[in-house]
Amino acid sequence: MIIAAGLAFLLTTIGPISNEHWTMKDQEPGTASTNLDSLRAMIGQMILVGFRGTSVDEASSIFRDISDGRIGGVILFEYDVPLKKPGRNIESPEQVAALASALKGWAEIPLLIAIDQEGGRVNRLKEKYGFPKFVSAGYLGALDDPDSTKFYADLTADVLSELGINLNFAPVVDLNLNPENPIIGKIGRSFSADPETVARNAAIVVRSHDRKGIMTALKHFPGHGSSAGDTHRGLVDVTDTWQDSELQPYRMLIDSGLVHAVMTAHVVNRHLDPAGISSTLSKPTIQGVLRDGMNYDNVVFSDDLQMGAIREQYDLETVVRMALEAGVDILTFGNNLEYEPDIAERVVEIIEGLVRENVVTKSRIEESYRRIMSLKAKIPPK
Repeated sequence: MIIAAGLAFLLTTIGPISNEHWTMKDQEPGTASTNLDSLRAMIGQMILVGFRGTSVDEASSIFRDISDGRIGGVILFEYDVPLKKPGRNIESPEQVAALASALKGWAEIPLLIAIDQEGGRVNRLKEKYGFPKFVSAGYLGALDDPDSTKFYADLTADVLSELGINLNFAPVVDLNLNPENPIIGKIGRSFSADPETVARNAAIVVRSHDRKGIMTALKHFPGHGSSAGDTHRGLVDVTDTWQDSELQPYRMLIDSGLVHAVMTAHVVNRHLDPAGISSTLSKPTIQGVLRDGMNYDNVVFSDDLQMGAIREQYDLETVVRMALEAGVDILTFGNNLEYEPDIAERVVEIIEGLVRENVVTKSRIEESYRRIMSLKAKIPPK
């Protein structure tokens, strides 16, 4: 297992990392290399997937994905949407801790173990499984009391740390501009309609997680709070409802140096991309607004690329190509809207092909790899 000291080395030189599956030659990021195994290892770090099972063994497809270096992270869910039943990855605190430990043990490079643990409705660690009660961002934003927000943020971070989960896809920094929004406002996922209230409470959440070595990802860039639709189900256009104030929490938090990662929204926003491309796949939005406009050079996660807003518009190869061209670093496939156990292998092959055909450059892959390894260097050794 590569530990923190090794990760620090990886920030400035890619390698040497080797096992029976792949070998990475020493090289400076951005230099040319024809070593396919080196490319494959870097590509694998750019893929995060969901899987089935409250326990896993060497017969599991997720074991092969991890041990063969096809993925750099996993995401845990409580409910299996295609099967319409609970218990997908979560049954009890002891079981989740054992699962996370097993998954990490197979990884040559530290594995991201992710979860959507916002509290309230988006709460994978439910009381019925033996976890504490976690309140919603809407509840905390209405109180707007730093001590209350810190209490629940500390509680969340403490539990995640004990379980061995090292990445929380939270806090939500969408503004509650449409209280009837079915995926944000109506279910209490936003702290407030006021950007300063959102940023203030989100900063508390991030700092609580930081103290426990838990990475966080702000979502959903560039803003999902004004929408009237759900991108899980299909195309959502916020052009007529989106406001520039929705970028303000990102600006404030990035300027404060608190942002490890950002997750994209699949919304269409013609204010930022006149072509009407989903924000996840939009270079003007991700590279132009977030990276260039806000001077942001940390990790960008896509939201789940199997969601209806993406899947109904594009084939998989187009999605992968456009996400990479837009500036996304980690491609997320929750595998919980449709289940595709071979998705990681297919995506690796697609990216290899794009590089081989000079559609995507090797230096573009190295760029994301550098950001990902910088993020992983913050994970405390276990």
